[in-house]
Amino acid sequence: MTTPDWQDIWSALGIDSELVSACQLPLCKDASHLVSAGLDVFDREQFVTRTTLTCWQKMKSAAANDDINLSIVSAFRSVDYQCELIKAKLAKGQLIHEIVQVNAIPGFSEHHTGKAIDITTDDCEPLNEDFDKTSAFQWLSENAHQFGFVMSYPKNNPYKIIYEPWHWMCQEAH
Repeated sequence: MTTPDWQDIWSALGIDSELVSACQLPLCKDASHLVSAGLDVFDREQFVTRTTLTCWQKMKSAAANDDINLSIVSAFRSVDYQCELIKAKLAKGQLIHEIVQVNAIPGFSEHHTGKAIDITTDDCEPLNEDFDKTSAFQWLSENAHQFGFVMSYPKNNPYKIIYEPWHWMCQEAH
């Protein structure tokens, strides 16, 4: 696998060196060995690393035993897919410095690793901050660490990414 030319990718999106320098996230490579995690809430097949899948399945099962339904909204995203998300927002007139507070700069998204999962539950609109008011979020807050998952972007996180109570990363130590 060749290393992408990050400068070309970023400049094609209008991401200047100042935005890249301000980014507090680590650079993440696209995962190369992924397995299916099944369909997400939009009936799209999602992929994660094998260890992430094992941890996810154990966590989802434990939550179900406590009458909590956890569903995937999004998992692996390639650098190219991250670029397309940003291009679509730019086409709608959003400014790049606003977009990168919500969507990581391509190359810096945990979704590239195949270890990040955006999670929702039955009684919440996907990718909504109100997820933190659900019993599913409460359950994750109390139990996700037992399955290797941590919430990456809590309120006032050091990465300057918006609060994302739905975004959980598998540390793959299990």
